[in-house]
Amino acid sequence: MIRLRGAITAMVTPMNSDGSVDYEGFRGNVIFQLESGIDVIAPLGTTGETPCLEEDEEDKLIRIAVEEARKYSEKSGRKVPVMIGTGSNNTKDAVRYTSRAKALGADVALVVTPYYNKPSDEGVFRHFEAVSKVGIPVLVYNIQGRTGKNIPTPLLKKIASLPNIIGVKEASGNIDQMMHVIKEIKLEKPDFAVLSGDDSLTLPLIALGGDGVVSVVSNIAPSLIVDMVHSALDGNLAEARRIHYRLMPFFRAAFIDGNPTSIKYAMNFKGGAGLVAGAVRLPLVEVHDEAKKIIESALKECGI
Repeated sequence: MIRLRGAITAMVTPMNSDGSVDYEGFRGNVIFQLESGIDVIAPLGTTGETPCLEEDEEDKLIRIAVEEARKYSEKSGRKVPVMIGTGSNNTKDAVRYTSRAKALGADVALVVTPYYNKPSDEGVFRHFEAVSKVGIPVLVYNIQGRTGKNIPTPLLKKIASLPNIIGVKEASGNIDQMMHVIKEIKLEKPDFAVLSGDDSLTLPLIALGGDGVVSVVSNIAPSLIVDMVHSALDGNLAEARRIHYRLMPFFRAAFIDGNPTSIKYAMNFKGGAGLVAGAVRLPLVEVHDEAKKIIESALKECGI
């Protein structure tokens, strides 16, 4: 079973000015991430605007990510897993999306808590039970702010007992809850990955025994996020702390007017190979003028 550890990029989906997907831009971004040393690439998550993508668009993006990851592995000898967002509030669709990701060669499925429906704990468990039967490693994605439903630690422990459940992306923002996840689950199952879903909490979580981050900021600064995460995992907290405080202004700015709107603006502002972002799709709109100033200032302050 695959073990997730390190720096994972929650990738943006580049768009052309007419709102169509920029597939070659995406390909270039994937290559940039791989060559920058990122440990896992994660298309089709929240940052990828997946709720606004068509299924044929998703298919093409998965194929590109898997193709480039395989080419990179053959060239470098370093395996970089591809983790695909496959969640839905409809269990049948989540199973179907997860099966598609597996068939197209993905290594891991990122499955979010069923949103909007607000199911009971038993309903959440059965949702993940159904997805786990697809036969691909699954990372649970806990983000109450977007789903309206937190996964408390006792429920997560029950989910973690299912086959193919390999960890959790903790985006609750609750460091106390993350500590309990480590204490109640990871200390008993060391290979169970506990990953931060918030860039700013990456270092604290690793210091407490976590495994890394599913990062938004690494879209624009993958090498720095890799260095911070690996320094922390290797026990070099002084170096990890130095990078953390260097990037702290942008940790805030990267979400100042929503995600992925803020990180896309930052990528467009900086420009260059591997930083193709372009437009967003409705209901998302470009960040407001004050946010642009904050993002630009943070990029300058951080030396990105």
